[in-house]
Amino acid sequence: MAHKKGQGSTKNGRDSNPQFRGIKLYGGEPAKAGSIIVRQVGTPFMAGFNVRRGKDDTLFSVSEGTVVYAGRKVHVVPTDAKAPCPVWLKAN
Repeated sequence: MAHKKGQGSTKNGRDSNPQFRGIKLYGGEPAKAGSIIVRQVGTPFMAGFNVRRGKDDTLFSVSEGTVVYAGRKVHVVPTDAKAPCPVWLKAN
């Protein structure tokens, strides 16, 4: 019988980095062009006006404005009065 314990390898020496998902900008907050609004898996939130979806389903702003949530859709209403914006969105 061995008098010393063997130098076996451990089975639990790995860990993955967190992915920091969730809502980054809430309704009424200002968004710059390119700023991330929602980090998500799948599409719980859908891209609306002035919002695009990245390849990992991240929603980001295309133009400068204010974030508005309407159900599952996320919109960015432009702060510039001259910028085009749908009438139904301005009412919110």
